[in-house]
Amino acid sequence: MHRGSMGFGSLALAGLLDKEAQAAPQGRHFQPKAKSVIFLYMDGGVSHVDSFDPKPLLAKENGQKPKFEVEATVFNNNGNILKSPWEFKNYGESGIPVSDLFPYIGSCADDLAVIRSMTAFSANHPSANYSLHSGQILAGRPSMGAWASYGLGSENQDLPGYVVIHGGQVPSGGMPMTGSGFLPAAHQPSVLHPKGVVLRNISALEKKVGLQEDKLALLREIESKLTERRSDSDLINAAVKNYEMAYRMQMAVPEVTDVSKEPDHIKKMYGLEASYNNTRTYGAQCLMARRLVEKGVRFIELTINGGNGDRWDQHGGLRDGHQKNALAVDQPIGALIKDLKQRGLLDSTLIVFAGEFGRTPFAQGRDGRDHNPQGFSIWMAGGGIKGGTIYGATDEYGYHAIENKLTVHDLHANMLHLMGVDHTKQTFRYGGRDVRLTDVHGEIIPEIMA
Repeated sequence: MHRGSMGFGSLALAGLLDKEAQAAPQGRHFQPKAKSVIFLYMDGGVSHVDSFDPKPLLAKENGQKPKFEVEATVFNNNGNILKSPWEFKNYGESGIPVSDLFPYIGSCADDLAVIRSMTAFSANHPSANYSLHSGQILAGRPSMGAWASYGLGSENQDLPGYVVIHGGQVPSGGMPMTGSGFLPAAHQPSVLHPKGVVLRNISALEKKVGLQEDKLALLREIESKLTERRSDSDLINAAVKNYEMAYRMQMAVPEVTDVSKEPDHIKKMYGLEASYNNTRTYGAQCLMARRLVEKGVRFIELTINGGNGDRWDQHGGLRDGHQKNALAVDQPIGALIKDLKQRGLLDSTLIVFAGEFGRTPFAQGRDGRDHNPQGFSIWMAGGGIKGGTIYGATDEYGYHAIENKLTVHDLHANMLHLMGVDHTKQTFRYGGRDVRLTDVHGEIIPEIMA
């Protein structure tokens, strides 16, 4: 490459290798509470007034016209006040109220910090999804998982730092919202599947046994000769390490994702024997997530299952749609929290449950709810979180956040903080400026931290 075509091939190689060199982890800024994150992405927008934010006034004024000003909604098919079809129960010593949609999650109430004052930047699915993942409403920005990988890497040399376990439901805006954006490609997520072929393209193309080893040996030989003539030997070494990582993953990924090796009582606990197919699928995802945490994977995101014909996005048929979605995820998530806890891993694993926005307190049509970015609920558990906590509040109808209002920048700042990263210091040079996940925003919330 140095000698041919006046060396232009060497210049191109140097440019590519420079991006590989930037992939090295930046490291922590202080002692972390969480070593890993499991992000439970509830695509579509869970209704907070039907799950974690009870509003008795909705039952009292059910069927009446709203007494407050109704802002523009996505479909502008706004009906009367709609009470929750589900009852709420106080759980644990903390007495956190959770609806009948989530009895298993409710049983873990003393481990949860429920944030009732979350807001979104958009009422549109793709834009809200982009901002939930990257802090910006536009596509092409690095996701929080990519930033975690960029900052911290992986604790296991045979596995990537960032994994997405894809349940089958492609979110609005597409899977690129989980991508690495302008960060080095090494921080792109590896997408695993809970059934069938776990990782695409993982099978060796070489038919002859040992041919892959021969290719890697040749690559190392070429590397050693190149490094004798180049000053940027570390860049060449980084590229070779990427090939070697892909080779090691062929052995490591099938082993860590094989949930069939788990004891029968654990598989039953996660819902792998449930009658509902989506419970079994999401149970496998949650069990895979626990196994990946045990192996040192830094950031794991779970998407919801396909097959219902809808996400958490019931513009009509709220009762049926939310009931099915909850049935799919509730038992597996409750099992995940308890399983991590019994293994001594919950204290070092941050779990985040969030969708892109909430739902309106009034009906869309007769029995649905439109998008509501003005105030909704998420929750966090483990990894330095103060369990049995409620933070923030919406108004008496659950329409607007009125106390301790938060944005995705605040969420991302606190997630990074719990992982030992100062969100104001983790930057990447792009477009002539030092860019960070939280832009110029983000506040730490000591009230939710242990």
